[in-house]
Amino acid sequence: MKLLSRVFAFYINSSIHVAFAVLALFAITVLEFSIAVHKVVYGFVFFASLTGYNFVKYAKIAGLHHRSLTKSLRLIQLFSALCFVVLVYFALQLSLKVLLLTAGFGLATLLYAIPVVRSKNLRNFSGVKIFIVAFVWAGVTVILPFVASNSEITFNAYLTFFQRILIVVALILPFEIRDIPYDALNLKTLPQLVGVKKTKLIGFMLLGLGLGFELFKTNFEISHTLSFIVFCVLLGGLIAISKPHQNRYFASFWVEGLPILWLLLFIIFKNN
Repeated sequence: MKLLSRVFAFYINSSIHVAFAVLALFAITVLEFSIAVHKVVYGFVFFASLTGYNFVKYAKIAGLHHRSLTKSLRLIQLFSALCFVVLVYFALQLSLKVLLLTAGFGLATLLYAIPVVRSKNLRNFSGVKIFIVAFVWAGVTVILPFVASNSEITFNAYLTFFQRILIVVALILPFEIRDIPYDALNLKTLPQLVGVKKTKLIGFMLLGLGLGFELFKTNFEISHTLSFIVFCVLLGGLIAISKPHQNRYFASFWVEGLPILWLLLFIIFKNN
């Protein structure tokens, strides 16, 4: 059991789970719009998400404690370095426009962790954090599939882009609630500004708006809508029971894993 526990902890802490979540949202867009995307792009998205998240999470820690890193963190560093090598391998097979687009999102990720103004990174600017993450996720999982497949970005695609931003912000809220005891007050996260109850209400409103976007889409995809409704109901339930002191893996596994479940439901509904 100890071995399984350590493997699971590594799976979560090394950002493999979150990379699968990003990849699932990417695949949902591909399925919804019937886009033909080369498998190399899937590999690139997965490893870019993994290395990007690990950089954001551990860059500062590694810089402060370079000589006294725990074994687990050293292992994550080594794993991330190997994943970066694989990322470069996939990147070399992509077109220039795909690389330029992802470089833009990558820059936002770097500025999220690296100080840019008065020793502050973007994460330290009040209220900005949640929207940066949502914008990057939406760009990578909605816009990138169209660019990578040389497909026209349609009105429905733009609707999905803004819908995805709303959904990702809602996905982040359980993490924001979880981090209340640890976040510095100057971050001014949503729960710090309006409290937990109002944060949850905002989450429900975001999910409602996201569902409302489905009504304005042409070429209605019933399997996508049904799976999306289930996803929103489940996410709404998890937001409702979120609290500052929660189970260790409540947000990092169950909430983070919802996009993966959404993809599985979409595939099941689409094939029946």
